Amino acid sequence: MSIKVESVVPFGRSLDEYQKVFNLSEGDLTKRILGVGDGPASFNAEMMQRGYSITSLDPLYKFSAEEIERQFYGVVDGIIQQVKSMPDNWVWTYHKSPDDLRENREKSLKRFVGDYELGKRQGRYRIGELPHLRGIEDKSYDLALCSHFLFLYSDHFDCEFHQAAIQEMLRVATEIRVFPLLTLGRKKSVYVEPVIQMLQSNDFDVTIQKVAYELQ
Repeated sequence: MSIKVESVVPFGRSLDEYQKVFNLSEGDLTKRILGVGDGPASFNAEMMQRGYSITSLDPLYKFSAEEIERQFYGVVDGIIQQVKSMPDNWVWTYHKSPDDLRENREKSLKRFVGDYELGKRQGRYRIGELPHLRGIEDKSYDLALCSHFLFLYSDHFDCEFHQAAIQEMLRVATEIRVFPLLTLGRKKSVYVEPVIQMLQSNDFDVTIQKVAYELQ
């Protein structure tokens, strides 16, 4: 049994989660960072508070803060209930329980909402989506991050989409990092190997690294 969703879930994650998910060093945080599909993450707000440079990109940003909150609370109860119904599918080390997971997601949402309108005016939150990052020039960023979208939603997006999306991220950034490589069904995505082969055939260096974060 696995989590079932009809579309991409509007959950966001904190700076601390991003650091663990992407093995981000203090040096990495000083780079020009693009977060692709950040959703209502507090990553951007927390980075801003620390004086770092980051742009978040998501189609969700066409909505107001109130509409994004409404979308979040429209799905969170159902998702957490599914999590509780499958206790053996989860690792409770970072988040201590399903209720703690919900509380942490709500904390990230509140930080995001408090920063959202200012961030939009400053250009830190931009409307956009893969596989075409329109309006972004080649190598505008040092590092592009994609959290909980590519590979996770393999039932929603095919291999061609994944390959095009990753090529596009590499167009706008010198380095990219993607997490996780698992699907919602807790299995390694069948698209991981074709993507790696595509990248290696185009002379990109590819590594798979273990990180200090596990939930599924």
